[in-house]
Amino acid sequence: MSKPVDLGSLKEGSYVIIDGEPSRIVEYDKSKPGKHGAAKARIVGIGVFDGVKRSLVSPVSTNVEVPLIEKKSGQIVSSTPSSVQLMDLETFETIDLPMPIDQDIKSKLASGAEVEYWQAMGRTKIVRVKNA
Repeated sequence: MSKPVDLGSLKEGSYVIIDGEPSRIVEYDKSKPGKHGAAKARIVGIGVFDGVKRSLVSPVSTNVEVPLIEKKSGQIVSSTPSSVQLMDLETFETIDLPMPIDQDIKSKLASGAEVEYWQAMGRTKIVRVKNA
């Protein structure tokens, strides 16, 4: 899910959908309007789920899509070398996820550990381990 927003209202640290991928903005440059043209914005974002750098250049008045990211808490039920099963702490539903790539997060995952995970555009990712 996403909502439309003016490109000019975004700033570094916010999220935008670039090439169909939710991305966190790491660079934002705005050019001044010229004699015959509108001001343009150049955005560089890093994908939330894949870590790939993407860029977007467009007039400031253009509408872009901003992903609606749900930040939730869960508890690790079990883990294997390739996947993690976690239970949502509000709805108590279980979710199977691939093992995170980040070694810092991977080393702290154990049964019973509390984690924060994000859901956006039908995908889920473990972001951090709480109390560790």
